[in-house]
Amino acid sequence: MTTEYAAPTRYAWLSIAAAVTTIGLKAGVYLLTGSVGLLADALESVVNLVAAIMALLMLTLAARPPDEDHAYGHNKAEYFSSGFEGALILIAAASISITAVDRLLHPQPITQLGLGLGISLVASAINLVVARILFHAGRHYRSITLEADAQHLMTDVWTSAGVITGIGLVALTGWERLDPIIALIVAANIVWSGVRLMKNSALGLLDTALPVTERTIVQSILNNYHEREGVQYHALRTRQAGTRRFVSVHILVPGEWSVQHGHRLLERIERDMRCALSPVTVFTHLEPLEDPDSWEDVELDRVDPRDTDERRAISSP
Repeated sequence: MTTEYAAPTRYAWLSIAAAVTTIGLKAGVYLLTGSVGLLADALESVVNLVAAIMALLMLTLAARPPDEDHAYGHNKAEYFSSGFEGALILIAAASISITAVDRLLHPQPITQLGLGLGISLVASAINLVVARILFHAGRHYRSITLEADAQHLMTDVWTSAGVITGIGLVALTGWERLDPIIALIVAANIVWSGVRLMKNSALGLLDTALPVTERTIVQSILNNYHEREGVQYHALRTRQAGTRRFVSVHILVPGEWSVQHGHRLLERIERDMRCALSPVTVFTHLEPLEDPDSWEDVELDRVDPRDTDERRAISSP
């Protein structure tokens, strides 16, 4: 297991423990009260457990070191976890909606509200504390899996708050249909959370560039070398795969420089980027300023003008 994933994996175990605890508490509350809103809350905790187990499996896979078939590592496994969690959230929302509509058409009284609300508050407090821990860990270790888990737990906290409010209103007004109405609102909120997680996962799998703030840091480092050393750069590309960042750039230097001189410059540039954005993998390519071909080498798939002319000649009648 790579060191960058050792700690995140431990946090996944914390999420599993919290999910098991809250499932027991919320299931007991539903059996006591018969509230479909609390049933919705309990079902979401089941999703939390499945998602936490998936997170642990994917973090374990992402922690595997690079091998012959995966030279860049297994970091993208994290995106499968967050995407899977998003899909589970949508399934839970559908189940909640079906149950809520049935209870809306056939309302039933809610019993033992005091005890039920008390237990729900305890379960919500557990989720809130664990969510805050996961948020901090996710940002510290740059783990989309831990951040997704934290977002889901916070959704669970707000869901519980809505359900508790709905049950309180039922107790005050006696209008039993408020309970399934709140459950439908909860389902809508869950859908939004699931769609957001799946979108973020898809963007990660599509090699989305680093955030603007981080790209600005990279450009600032390169601009500093341009001002101090008189070198140019282009073909700057960035992407992120789980906790790992990737940066590639072409550095154009005077052709009279020795290979050793240019190499030392690239080493300094790469070192500065690693210090500013660790962990990051930096790829640099050295080119002479005076060579026209250097300025053509910008696109991801370079097309040599001479090759283009030859293809045109072949295709012309």
